[in-house]
Amino acid sequence: MTEISTQALEDLSQRYHKLLASQQTLLLSTASITGVPDVSYAPFVRDNAGVFYIFVSEMACHTANLLNNPLVSILFIRQEAEANNLFARERAVLNCRAQEIVRDDRGYTERLQDLQDKFGEVVGVLRALSDFHLFALHPESGRYVMGFGRAFSVNVSDDSLQPV
Repeated sequence: MTEISTQALEDLSQRYHKLLASQQTLLLSTASITGVPDVSYAPFVRDNAGVFYIFVSEMACHTANLLNNPLVSILFIRQEAEANNLFARERAVLNCRAQEIVRDDRGYTERLQDLQDKFGEVVGVLRALSDFHLFALHPESGRYVMGFGRAFSVNVSDDSLQPV
């Protein structure tokens, strides 16, 4: 691959951040205890350290999956209507480790307030339901793809990009 300038990488990094910022939900892929894959989505907030937080019901398959297997992949993808080519949509995939934040943990109330600030009173209603769980999704690795032959590894510690 040809050498990419520092400025070009910074510009790509800004595009990556814009893609994530343009989304209010993330697509998540989890595995059941038997290994059967499951794909779903959830509204999220992200903190300054790059950790994603979701608040999900036990009625959703992904909640049981996350409780039994903390490995999860999350996807952010450019809307179809905005894509130049549906075979090469701009996207970011982050492989994460999920951690449940129980109701008496430090930070639980703050993260739910962040969700409520972003999504409104529906979160206030959901927090009263005992079947909802708060999860922190800690990115461990990632890939950002802008199109054919334009893939970059995401350094999850600082969100910088490097050509693959």
